[in-house]
Amino acid sequence: MSTRLAIFFAAVATIAVAAPSPARDAFRDVLDTPASISPLAARSLINGLARAGTRLVAVGQRGHVLISDDQGRSWSQAQVPLTADLVAVSFPDDRHGWAVGHDGVVLHTDDAGATWQAQLDGRRTGALVLEQANRQAAALTATDPKRAQALLADATRFAEHSIENPWLDVWFSDPSNGFVVGAFGMVLRTTDGGRSWESWLHAADNPKGLHLYAVRGIGDDVFIVGEQGLVLKLDRDAGRFRALELPYNGTLFGIAGNERAIVVHGLRGSVLRSVDGGRSWQAVNTGLQVGLTANARVDDGRLVLVSQAGHVLVSRDEGATFAAASLQRPLPAAAVVAASSAVIVGGPRGLQSLSLP
Repeated sequence: MSTRLAIFFAAVATIAVAAPSPARDAFRDVLDTPASISPLAARSLINGLARAGTRLVAVGQRGHVLISDDQGRSWSQAQVPLTADLVAVSFPDDRHGWAVGHDGVVLHTDDAGATWQAQLDGRRTGALVLEQANRQAAALTATDPKRAQALLADATRFAEHSIENPWLDVWFSDPSNGFVVGAFGMVLRTTDGGRSWESWLHAADNPKGLHLYAVRGIGDDVFIVGEQGLVLKLDRDAGRFRALELPYNGTLFGIAGNERAIVVHGLRGSVLRSVDGGRSWQAVNTGLQVGLTANARVDDGRLVLVSQAGHVLVSRDEGATFAAASLQRPLPAAAVVAASSAVIVGGPRGLQSLSLP
């Protein structure tokens, strides 16, 4: 089971994320072994879903990427150069996409998900973070030696385990600008479509190094959510993610919304909503006590949340209230995306299309 699913279904975030990926050996490193084509790929573990124009793209275990051009009725498998488990996927337009996952993997496509190329992995991320920390520390040594030492110590610890640490989400605003977030508070930013990356490990109010599970742009803002009720909002002028205060200290798995309302969701059926850009939050009663793992916005404006136990909650009022959809065969869910007349759910049993009332 992937890191993200281990967190969702076991709800033991720190232990699950810290665990290495399935064993690799010197002869068949997952980073050097292309994903195999399997007729069962659409029925195996799916962790992430996205839309690339009218195409649907799903990512999951062993480097599986699947695409559908008929709104989820059938799926074909894409060419992927590695077999690391993939956790999340983002498309800012109908051709350019990024997928992230275990072993520090960042993949890119420019043909709507048909083929993928590796842009980054854990072997390179550690060196990138250390190089940047050394430059920052050198500039700080004369004025703030304690901070310089702390920067180097944090970067060194991360670099020592970068091959083990997964990315847990990715979001791009356009084909050039994006963020990836993951275990132990790691954030990377690119402004050139992933050709180069900048560490934002120390540009976020996350002194405990809490795991970061989701990053999203909402209106003109960018938010990150994670463990212990952590919600970060990008302060563009300062070039830093600032922590927001929430009346909740449990793990958050997702964030959704628009310029009028923001919704975050996580463990024990928890949903919180803000209508003032994150300055204040109100709890929303869902009637559930299970983890709410993912969300999707339907074309007609409805907001859909799915749970680790297979619940589907639907809001028609921008997250102020939710009603449970009646399902004949609920399946545990880790991802959801809107299709033309339904939602596609992904999870440990593969992909399923669900009609909404």
